[in-house]
Amino acid sequence: MTRSRILMLAAAVLAIAALWAMYAPIPAGSREQLFEIPAGTYARRAAGDKVEVLPASIRLTLGVKDILVLRNLDNVPQTFGPVLIMPGQSFRMPFGVAGDVQFECTAHASGQMRIVVDPAPDAGWRRLVWRARHWL
Repeated sequence: MTRSRILMLAAAVLAIAALWAMYAPIPAGSREQLFEIPAGTYARRAAGDKVEVLPASIRLTLGVKDILVLRNLDNVPQTFGPVLIMPGQSFRMPFGVAGDVQFECTAHASGQMRIVVDPAPDAGWRRLVWRARHWL
């Protein structure tokens, strides 16, 4: 096979993959995005460790992953916004509107957590970008 044919074949495969990523439906599955506060988080912070157990910013997508679930595996209560999550408990927060929200969060050294809720990715360019962001 000549080099030009190999390049044309690779370009065709890439184009087919891009078209699939742009127009294939997003598979339905659990819409929950789980984050856990590990056991010992409070003790490590009290000892001076600036451990970050949760990301500073969480991205969710409407219709895909739009329910935030925080599970407190630590032995002390944790606060997330106006909610007190007791040891062993989970807190589910569904989002129905796209937006950018800040919450107070005792599981963060900074005391803040940002939730970014993206709109559902429409077919076409936005879905391709969404898939690329989640694959990388």
